Amino acid sequence: MRLAEAYASASVEEIEAALAGGRLILYSVGRPPSADHKVTRSSALAEYVFATPAFDDAKAPVFAENGVVAQHVGTPGWARAFSADGAVVADFSVGAGPAEIKCDSISATPGYPLKVVSLKIALPAETVTYEKTEFGHVYVTGQDNPYRKLSVRG
Repeated sequence: MRLAEAYASASVEEIEAALAGGRLILYSVGRPPSADHKVTRSSALAEYVFATPAFDDAKAPVFAENGVVAQHVGTPGWARAFSADGAVVADFSVGAGPAEIKCDSISATPGYPLKVVSLKIALPAETVTYEKTEFGHVYVTGQDNPYRKLSVRG
C-alpha cells in the first residue's frame, strides 16, 4: 500500500473513515510510483463504491455493490482508493500473490462481474523515493520484499 501524502501519517482507523463513501478503481498495469502521481498508462478495469462505513467489524471491505461488471479486459495489478470528495487516499497491490487486494478472479472480462474478496490496510505503508538519472528514473521502495526494491524507467 502506498499512501497519498495527505494521509502519510494516518492511522488505519483514519484511512478506513476516509474511504467511507469513496471509490476503489482496479487497474491492470502501469502503477504510478506513488499515490500522488496521476494515472497515465492504465485504463480502469472495474470501479467500486465503498459503503458508509467502508469496513465491517471484521475489517472486511463493504461496497455498495460487490461484483461489479468489468469495463475492460485485463489482469488486475493495482488499485487506487479515493475518499468521498474525490481525493486520492492510497494505491494498493492487487493479485493472487502477496497482494493487499484479492479478487474472485485473476482476470477481468468486459460484461462479467469481478468481486473484491479482501482488502488489507497494512501500516506502515510502502514508501517510494525516486530520482532522475542519466538512464531515466530510479524508484526505490521501502518495502521489505527484496524483489520490489528497485525499478528503473527510461
